[in-house]
Amino acid sequence: MTEARLAASYVHLLYEYLRGLGLDPLKLLGPLPSGHFVALATWRAALDLAQALDPRPALSLRLAAGISARHFGVVGFAALACPNLFAALQRLERFHNSVYDVNPAQVQLSEQGLCIEWGTARGRPGALVDETALASLVQLTRDFTGRRLAPLQVDFVNPRPLDTSPYLSFFGCPVYFEQPSTRLLLATQDLALPLRKSDPALLALLDAQAEALLQAVSTVAAPVAAFRLSLVALIREGHTSLAALARAHHLSPRSLQRRLAEQGLSFQALLDGTRRQLAEAYLRSSDLELSEIALLLGFSEQSAFTRAFGQWTGMAPANWRKQHLRGPL
Repeated sequence: MTEARLAASYVHLLYEYLRGLGLDPLKLLGPLPSGHFVALATWRAALDLAQALDPRPALSLRLAAGISARHFGVVGFAALACPNLFAALQRLERFHNSVYDVNPAQVQLSEQGLCIEWGTARGRPGALVDETALASLVQLTRDFTGRRLAPLQVDFVNPRPLDTSPYLSFFGCPVYFEQPSTRLLLATQDLALPLRKSDPALLALLDAQAEALLQAVSTVAAPVAAFRLSLVALIREGHTSLAALARAHHLSPRSLQRRLAEQGLSFQALLDGTRRQLAEAYLRSSDLELSEIALLLGFSEQSAFTRAFGQWTGMAPANWRKQHLRGPL
């Protein structure tokens, strides 16, 4: 069993919180994490230290109030590209191991709403860890939608605190403790809410980086370059159809097929070639997890990316990376 861990970008939240208290987190906690992940034990110790420095009740809720998509890294920004809250939560659930790999989440949709549940199969990380994680997810739904959404119910496995009023105020719903599992129940009507726009500067940076990577490994004719540039953004958003690319260029699908054929290409060849070239460039970097690369390439799941990469190269992405790793981009 792999060690429980969480994304370093998520841990930055605590540094920002301590700085807001007028403290120096670098002196207290050391340098910001340089790798992609931080061990759960490290995160728990950091939270315990923060609690000692700020002994007021419900530290987890104050921490969570500062959460945003950037603390979830690529997964968070990819979720913002979804059309509504339900699709964003589905994407977060599929790729949760890239952000919060502690206990696996189970997601079930019923008439009452969407239930996200975490058991204790990999142990109980403690009240601070649990409460910060669940409160952060609720705050993220608010950040995504621009509305102060209130769940229908929140359950924690941890003991009941002396004062539950901060929890009732933060969540805006019944909150229960000493339950068999940690659970979050969201109202059905909230799932259809549209998301606020993604950070255009960040998305432009992601697209520019992708195009620079493509130019470094492959030079194409000007007409193909224009189509490929549009395809970069569409791939990241998961819109990988001929019709989507045609709409981006105000063409009919038939007209787009004809123009590609004039360059000796089919749409599928353009899509596969672009994805493969980007995949190999991303894999040469030690900064991105396989699940994040899958998201940037528009795959619904990491397993789908793994299958596609195997068809392109005859190798699993992890094995290819070991042979070609060259350091950070």
